[in-house]
Amino acid sequence: MYVSSRHERHLGGGRRSALVLALAACLLGGPAKAQDESPAAMLAPVNVTVTGSRIRGIDVETAQPVFAMNREAIKATGLTDLGDIIARMPSASTPEITPQDSLSSSNDAGGRYASLRNLGAVRTLVLVNGRRWTSSLGGLTDLSTIPVSIVERIEVLKDGASSIYGSDAIGGVVNIITTDRFEGASADVLYGVNGKGDGTRKNGNFTWGKSTERASIILGATYEYADELRDDKRSLTRYADGPRHPDSGFGMGPYGGVVDPRAPGTPGAGAYGANGTWVPNRYVVDHPGGAVGDTADIANYHPYDANSNADKYSTARDTTFRAGSKLRNLFGTGRYNLTDDIALRGMASYGVRDSQWRAAGYPLQSGSGRIDGLFIDPDNAYNPFPGYQTPFFRRLTEVPRITWAKNKTLHADVGAEGTFQWGERTWAWDATYAYSETRASLTTGGNIDLANARKALGPTTTIDGQAACADAADRAAGCVPWNILAGPGGTPDSVWRYVSATGNARQVTRTNDFIANLTGGVADLPAGTLRLAGGVEHRQENGRYDPDAAASEGLTTQLASDPTHGGYIVNEAYLELDAPLLSDLPLARELAVNASSRYSHYSAFGGGTRNKYSFRWKPFDDLLLRGTYAEGFRAPTVADLYAGSAESFESFLDPCDSAFGAAAGDAGVRGRCAAAGVPANYRQIDPSGAAVNSSTGGQNPVAFRTGANPSLKPESSITRTAGLVYSPGYLDGLDLTLDYYKVDIRDVITPILAGDILNFCYVRNDPTYCGRFTRAADGHITALDESLANLGSLRTEGYDLGLHYRLPSTRYGEFTLLSDSSYLQDFSQASSAGATPRQLAGYMNNLQGLYRVRSNLSLDWNWKRFGATWTVRYFSGLKDACWSVTEECNRPDETDALTGASGVSRKGSVAFHDMQLRWQAPWNGGFRVGVNNIFGRKGPLYYAASSAGQGSAPYNPAFDIDRYFYVGYQQKF
Repeated sequence: MYVSSRHERHLGGGRRSALVLALAACLLGGPAKAQDESPAAMLAPVNVTVTGSRIRGIDVETAQPVFAMNREAIKATGLTDLGDIIARMPSASTPEITPQDSLSSSNDAGGRYASLRNLGAVRTLVLVNGRRWTSSLGGLTDLSTIPVSIVERIEVLKDGASSIYGSDAIGGVVNIITTDRFEGASADVLYGVNGKGDGTRKNGNFTWGKSTERASIILGATYEYADELRDDKRSLTRYADGPRHPDSGFGMGPYGGVVDPRAPGTPGAGAYGANGTWVPNRYVVDHPGGAVGDTADIANYHPYDANSNADKYSTARDTTFRAGSKLRNLFGTGRYNLTDDIALRGMASYGVRDSQWRAAGYPLQSGSGRIDGLFIDPDNAYNPFPGYQTPFFRRLTEVPRITWAKNKTLHADVGAEGTFQWGERTWAWDATYAYSETRASLTTGGNIDLANARKALGPTTTIDGQAACADAADRAAGCVPWNILAGPGGTPDSVWRYVSATGNARQVTRTNDFIANLTGGVADLPAGTLRLAGGVEHRQENGRYDPDAAASEGLTTQLASDPTHGGYIVNEAYLELDAPLLSDLPLARELAVNASSRYSHYSAFGGGTRNKYSFRWKPFDDLLLRGTYAEGFRAPTVADLYAGSAESFESFLDPCDSAFGAAAGDAGVRGRCAAAGVPANYRQIDPSGAAVNSSTGGQNPVAFRTGANPSLKPESSITRTAGLVYSPGYLDGLDLTLDYYKVDIRDVITPILAGDILNFCYVRNDPTYCGRFTRAADGHITALDESLANLGSLRTEGYDLGLHYRLPSTRYGEFTLLSDSSYLQDFSQASSAGATPRQLAGYMNNLQGLYRVRSNLSLDWNWKRFGATWTVRYFSGLKDACWSVTEECNRPDETDALTGASGVSRKGSVAFHDMQLRWQAPWNGGFRVGVNNIFGRKGPLYYAASSAGQGSAPYNPAFDIDRYFYVGYQQKF
């Protein structure tokens, strides 16, 4: 449901942009309403600008592929979140953070983000009314803080635009245009629910507007609630590795286990391994029917088998599949005409988003105690090895880890705009001050206070026949002995109150932005007016992140992170020129060029200039040819430059694993692993102590570190596009668009993931990465550095095809056919300069599907007061990691481009069908009812997604999980 680029047949200039929006209303959702006929319409600027250009002109058509989606088209999706709506575009992709990131500790978790061209949300610039919206320390713009009710339309520029807008506009620009004129009042409600009865959505908004000949004001309020989806609700997500492997992916169990603490060589305490290292025995307390006996008696224990699920736990039963959220927003905009040529305007928006997600209880073990360790004291009454400092392990299933995120977003801008005469030409100007602020808080429960846990596991004494902490001062402070080996139900509330820890982190980002623009005609050329736009921008970005103090010092089991504080100042100036060269000539109905240049200076790393050149050529009325060459950049964010280091538990497949890693089938990898000291029979283990059992790998038992780099420099890019728009005069109502794009990015700012670091070192033999990790004598990885660097390059290349046809009117109503598709020809990454690129088009790249083809096809029908829309969303198949070379591996001889291991599993395509019915009531009301994914289709499972470590089942975040039913009603007053 998208409108193609702004090209129509040879029309009077002022009608072009108006026609696009009118066409959008007709094609995408029914007749436009008469609210724009209010006096506020007289306050709107005469000239218009389109996303991708600052030039205002009544006869300027864009040379870039700009697509628009109007209010009625947005309603036709049945969605109430801008992130979800934009994600429906074939050129959109999965952002870095999704609602399925149940293990995320980022302050950005819980938000909704937009990513274009598979290049990530940090390379997609989000504007509201042509101005930057607030973003986080990590450079992400949370679209969930912008209520759909205030959106008039969405314009998406699928092209580089750094010469116009500055940093981040590499993958494209999302420009959200809000309502600027409204007369009367409108209330809209929507209720939706998934087929399994969860994921409920409730949305309500109210808008009021009043206009006079000189002034206009609009006020609005929105409330939106989206319920969470749980992993255990449906069979597709109930198991960590999917329903085909229900016994895989189990983690540490809920019943107490111990490691024999006696000295190496003690008979019965363990055995020496093949490499000569001592392997102590491990035991788990007996728990028949869930009942636990005397934990102090080792006779009540049995040997622990890490490769059996008897003493392990399926964490999916306690984990959120997709996080829920709640949004409240207040919005206001106003405009006042001081004179016929000068107007004042302002806008303010304040939103609060609450999100919540959960993960299974913490897998507590002696290694959780950081450097000092965490053990059962030799003199503890519950120690099955009295006199020894005894290591233990147990998952605390009684207290799931629950994270609550609150995000408060304030945006306000004030400005003036107007026109003046310069000679015989009219010039337009505007000046704006914009302030954006985001305050985010993250509260995490279910962690353990390590200091109190040490005391509760420390020496005990007997008081009144009961075990008590031996230290009187500790008892006075609330210490209660903890029989951690007793399992679920064996820990009283008094102990939980003493050992539990709740972490609180805070983040604040602020942007002060001053912008001024000037545009107008410079001279009359034979083919038209030479137009110019120029402007300056002064922006201050700063922010801070204050982690929980105890967690930051390593005093709890919560992932540790250091504080962040920093910012920078940006001064920019740009110039844009649009020159018509030929017109009204044979094979040159129109020929024009556009050039723009922007200089940006950052206090953190200096300055640079980026240019863009484009052309548009109409050989005849029905055909427009267009092309661009654009230089772009992405500046390091505040977090990229100044964030403190942080811990993270990563999931990956170690290429040196002798059973499933690349070493199993590649002699070169085996040799490099052996040269690094990895034993020949090395097996990667997960937190439960079990060896990984498939090509999906597993989570590392030890946390890795990631951090910022104040020496980072900007990413740089080159974008090339070429396309055509064909609107044949012999077939009224048809528009055909075809666009080619190619984006090359250098000096990519990236935190190289653990799996990539290991693969680059051993599989691709790139020594750049081999110093980023260390191994123990038995081969397992003890530390790994994922800190940021400008490394390697990224390329994406492909085509977009649009076919929009409004059929001739019939007695049965008006029909419109819309098709938009994207074909990915190339997506390649190089790990460093000179390295061989990985060709990843057609792969499931962690959580991002690099589909060869994505397509939307819809048929819209309108008749009198009735309307209906049927939409098909198509995703082509992807290559995935094999489960193993003998199981779920239909291409065992093909090398996996992601990991370098042998074996690829090709998964099939999937299509989701949506339907909506509408009725406009005679009392100025409107009903809509619809079903998304009407046939209840499920996408395939991708094990590459499972190994990405997001904490949920291996299901693609871009896919529907169920049918979704909704009903909505709007009343205008």
